[in-house]
Amino acid sequence: MERMPKWADAFLVPLISLLIAFVISGLVILAIGENPVEAMRIMVSGAIGSSYGWGYTLYYATNFMFTGLAVAVAFHAGLFNIGGEGQATLGGLGVATVLLSFSWPHWAVALPAAAVGAALFGAAWAAIPAWLQARRGSHIVITTIMFNFIAAALLNYLLVNVMRPAGSMDPSSARFGAETVLPRLHEILGLVGIPFSRASPANISLFVALLACVAVWALIWRTRLGFQIRAFGKSEPASVYAGISPFRITMYTMLISGGLAGMMAINNVMGEANRLIMNAVEGAGFIGIAVALMGRSHPFGVCLAAILFGFLYQGGAELALWTSIPRELIVVIQALVILFTGALDNMVRLPVERAFRRFGRRSA
Repeated sequence: MERMPKWADAFLVPLISLLIAFVISGLVILAIGENPVEAMRIMVSGAIGSSYGWGYTLYYATNFMFTGLAVAVAFHAGLFNIGGEGQATLGGLGVATVLLSFSWPHWAVALPAAAVGAALFGAAWAAIPAWLQARRGSHIVITTIMFNFIAAALLNYLLVNVMRPAGSMDPSSARFGAETVLPRLHEILGLVGIPFSRASPANISLFVALLACVAVWALIWRTRLGFQIRAFGKSEPASVYAGISPFRITMYTMLISGGLAGMMAINNVMGEANRLIMNAVEGAGFIGIAVALMGRSHPFGVCLAAILFGFLYQGGAELALWTSIPRELIVVIQALVILFTGALDNMVRLPVERAFRRFGRRSA
């Protein structure tokens, strides 16, 4: 039997699923009395038609890269980490704790420290559900969902009662020092003579996210721990027979996953808001699940899927601004993308496999 090539599984199947999702989205737009072609034109021009649009697209994509990688690492071990939202929330607390506790001379010194603080807080928040599953048998899907709400409530309490500056009515922390402000993308590209919008929030965290993609690829496919994670995800009984500890792999995987989700905070808390605010994560933890599904849990695929969802976020904002199409319709488009790339994956995969088998027999 002819097997479907890896490139078709990695690119062709998701592309066809994406096209189906966009066609159905166009029909929905048509049903509410709007022009789907014009809607797509507005989305494309608003998200990637200018450096301003690209800046916001890449800013959102940076968030989704971190949370998508977090979910992807857990997927490789057969774990479903739905707690990216809470882990990213605690990552923001880690960033604020590090930056407000010390006086920093320069952003280049503050950024690694903030990244470590974000990763540690996110990993610590993921460690509790991991231990509960490994030792007590509590299902990690349930515990990570519950910990999202606990994280939101904890941050609410801390911002209102502990971290809020005296005399301020805004439930947020004090602003970080001016020395910790991260360089924006227009400053970085300006060094090589490339003009870019000054109004976009995209910053140097984008390059940290890209480095994280490379690091996760090296971890999963080039290290002993990565091999053990993949073996455990494929078959727990076989991995136990080979001497792999389920407790150790579950804890290590969730610590790495939580740390990656927590590192999202260097982009939205340190890079954009320059302080810790309520609801800074804005659903990026849940979008990371869709990004990991569409990216086939591969760091390169996660990177591309994150850019796609960044496009949907920014394009959707422009669509809501310039047309009567509600912002919630973008949630519908995202749901359709998730539906066809995740739950209905076999609906596209099986016909493509049959087509390759038929083509292979004819070639033979």
